[in-house]
Amino acid sequence: METLAKLEVHPLSEIEHLKVHGRTTGRLSPLTLFWTGSAVEFNVRGSELWVEVEADYDTYEPWISILINSVPVSRQMVTAGRSFICVFRGMNKDVVKNVRIVKDMQAMSGDPENLLQIHAVKTDGDFLPVEEKPYKIEFIGDSITTGEGAIGARTEEDWIPMWCSAIHNYSTMTANKLQADYRILSQSGWGVLTSWDNNPRANMPDYYEKVCGILTGKKNEALGAFEENDFESWQPDVVVVNLGTNDGGAFYSPEWKDEVTGEIYKQRLHEDGSYHEEDIQSFENAAVRFLMKIRKYNKQAKIVWAYGMLGIPMMPAIYRAVDAFKQKTEDQNVSVFQLPNMTEETMGARSHPGATAHEKAAEELSAYLRSLL
Repeated sequence: METLAKLEVHPLSEIEHLKVHGRTTGRLSPLTLFWTGSAVEFNVRGSELWVEVEADYDTYEPWISILINSVPVSRQMVTAGRSFICVFRGMNKDVVKNVRIVKDMQAMSGDPENLLQIHAVKTDGDFLPVEEKPYKIEFIGDSITTGEGAIGARTEEDWIPMWCSAIHNYSTMTANKLQADYRILSQSGWGVLTSWDNNPRANMPDYYEKVCGILTGKKNEALGAFEENDFESWQPDVVVVNLGTNDGGAFYSPEWKDEVTGEIYKQRLHEDGSYHEEDIQSFENAAVRFLMKIRKYNKQAKIVWAYGMLGIPMMPAIYRAVDAFKQKTEDQNVSVFQLPNMTEETMGARSHPGATAHEKAAEELSAYLRSLL
């Protein structure tokens, strides 16, 4: 059926009133969305809107969510290739619609071919300015901050992008409650010092300076993922760090062997089940170093280490690390916040927090951040 509206194609680079969310290279021809929750946002006055997306992948396909006037109206897998996806049609052409097209899954360090780009939109309408929010928040985390398991039945166990959600996610919910723009840097299984399986390379701090340094491969290099991030262009009011869950898990996981060097890495437990002092100290040292790095690039931000949706075994070590940082720097703008634990009732897919667990965490975290802001 032919559309009645006369649609005009607008490359992103030619749209004056366009808001980009998430860490990017700043290039719009096309725009590459790297991280969870990265998005484009428009205010459109027209009856119809389509978005031209390009996707590729080897293992993990990209997913997007579409929000109209802040409400999710569709969610879909983006299959390989380049095509136009309909955002809306048949709406009142005189009414302004706020549209946000969101990358609904994390940067895929395990799939160097994974790609999501936005080239253009076509519409019969025009674009109006998008408001700036009063606050900016950066979230740094693991599978919890990726929203793994926030969508899907509790019985789901497959590790696939379908069960990740940037929308039903405490970070997005917290930002919405505080009227804040936000960015997410998250990677399932990763930690401060090591991943859940003792891999010391799978730590978030080592890649913080880059646009999306956790990625690999020539394609991502060409897209600019390994370029230095422009911190000056986006300074958050708050940086929320939700890491430590996987570092705790590493104590109970088998050793990890570097196939190139033959070196073996293992966070150790004593016979009585307590953490080995040297290894817990290594975690604390890594946490202090990361706080130093965050402060270096975000001079005015409040830093909040938020932890606890999947238990709090590492909480004493996190408190000690934050105290050590404060003593070392006399920086008092750093605090620890305990997130509410997931319960049997609020569990989602893959034994991870479900949407209701994220909602509860957002409620408590936003109240705490409001007191800081």
